[in-house]
Amino acid sequence: MLVVDRLPETIPAGELQGKEADKVVLTWEQRRWTRGRLLTAGGREIAIALQTGSVLEPGGILCVQPGWYASVEAAQEKTLAISPPSHDMALRVAFEVGNRHFPLAIDGEQLLVPDDSAMVQLLARLGVPWERRLAVFTPIGMGHRHDH
Repeated sequence: MLVVDRLPETIPAGELQGKEADKVVLTWEQRRWTRGRLLTAGGREIAIALQTGSVLEPGGILCVQPGWYASVEAAQEKTLAISPPSHDMALRVAFEVGNRHFPLAIDGEQLLVPDDSAMVQLLARLGVPWERRLAVFTPIGMGHRHDH
C-alpha cells in the first residue's frame, strides 16, 4: 500500500502526460482527514499520513507514481439548499447555522448546509425556503491551510 505523507507542491508541465489518471472521491469531511486509508476509483489502496491542518482540495493531485497518478474529486452529498429572500435573512441563517456549529457553503444565491434534522427544524422555525439537493459541499473556510 502506498503511503502519502505530503502532497505534491508543484508538478512540472508534462509530468502527468501518458500516465493513467485515477481519483479518490471524497466527502467534505473526508477531505479534511490527515490520517486514513483511501480507495481510488481504480481500486488502489492509499494510506494518508499528512501534516495536521492539510486539506485535500478538489482537483488537486494526491500523488504521482510511475505509470499513474491520483487526483481528488469532491463527492456529491445530501444538502439542504436554502434560498434566503433577502440579504438580512441570509445573514440570519448564516449566524444561526454557525451558532449551532454546523458548516455552511455558498452556491451562487443559495446557502448549503448538510442534510440534517436539526437544520430542517431551524429552517422551518426561520420560515426560509429550502429544498433537498445533491451537491458538492465545500464549507466556507474549509480551504484554509494551517502550515506549521
